[in-house]
Amino acid sequence: MNDAKLYSIIRAPRVSEKTARLQEVSNQYVFEVATDATKADIKVAVEKIFDVKVDAVNVVNVKGKSKSFKNRNGSRGDWRKAYVKLADGQSIDVMAKA
Repeated sequence: MNDAKLYSIIRAPRVSEKTARLQEVSNQYVFEVATDATKADIKVAVEKIFDVKVDAVNVVNVKGKSKSFKNRNGSRGDWRKAYVKLADGQSIDVMAKA
């Protein structure tokens, strides 16, 4: 896979209190990924971009919220996130690479 394809699969890291806790406790990192990316694609992309060993990948489809603006109904876009568990002793500095 070329670099453009890798970076189109992994869009951005998700940083929150919950993801920080996951990083400390279970060595898991959360990324926003392309909606058509498979678990295998995500695993290869994370391993090549960050040079780490991935143990497991779990994927969640997040439904966009319904919103209204000046009496017009609409919705935010659906998106997908991946929980990536790394091997013991591995880590990612998500703020440096992102």
